[in-house]
Amino acid sequence: MGQYYVYIMTNKSKTLYTGITNDLGRRVFEHKNKLIRVFTERYNITKLIYCESVNDVNAAIRREKQIKGWLRSKKIALIEADNPAWKDLSEEWSGLLKSPDRESEILR
Repeated sequence: MGQYYVYIMTNKSKTLYTGITNDLGRRVFEHKNKLIRVFTERYNITKLIYCESVNDVNAAIRREKQIKGWLRSKKIALIEADNPAWKDLSEEWSGLLKSPDRESEILR
């Protein structure tokens, strides 16, 4: 058991990327600093627009697969239910994201 996060990130063109992690602060840092190759680097995926926490890794994997299987319109509805302006949820972490090992401070 542990804490896992299913998250959706985007770019200026609103391309969607869905993923899971057990360290949201580190993962967002990696996206913002283009440390994740191929898709996120190519599409400049740097804006955290949705996240939910799950206590079981298998449940997190199932949820990620579920969301990835949805039509874009359903993903947008999920995002906009909590974040209608598509605000970068990590903006308030700005100074903390300089270091990827600061999740405990970020998520307080």
